[in-house]
Amino acid sequence: MVVFSAWPQPKTDMSTWQQILATTLLVVFALSARADPEKNYLLHCSGCHLPNGIGDPPNAPSLRDTIGKIVATPEGRDYIIRVPGSSQTPMSDEQLANVLNWVLTEFNSDTLPTDFAPLNAKEVAKSRSKVLADPQKYRARYWPDY
Repeated sequence: MVVFSAWPQPKTDMSTWQQILATTLLVVFALSARADPEKNYLLHCSGCHLPNGIGDPPNAPSLRDTIGKIVATPEGRDYIIRVPGSSQTPMSDEQLANVLNWVLTEFNSDTLPTDFAPLNAKEVAKSRSKVLADPQKYRARYWPDY
């Protein structure tokens, strides 16, 4: 189609190199925008539990070498999802499951049960829907040494 105009028309055809560059930039941007579990931990958890997971007990319990034992029971798996910092995070159920699994394997590998099965989005969604009104009381009931 030929367009007649007094104004010069911009060239709309992209060269092959321009297309490759544009596609590469889109892929890089998309991948960098997707946070991995460690980044999500740093963004959503480290404010209280600190980047290395040591926390500030009793206000923010340590996540190091302690919760691996807790997730050995169904109540423990449920608990780490239902604590307010977990259940109320703006992360999706899948992202939260990934962060919790990262915390468990990164900070608790020595204390995880040998038959540990990673948390999944379905389990997170189910537990998250139940409000944990008093996490310290719940923790004291099931894990008094924590």
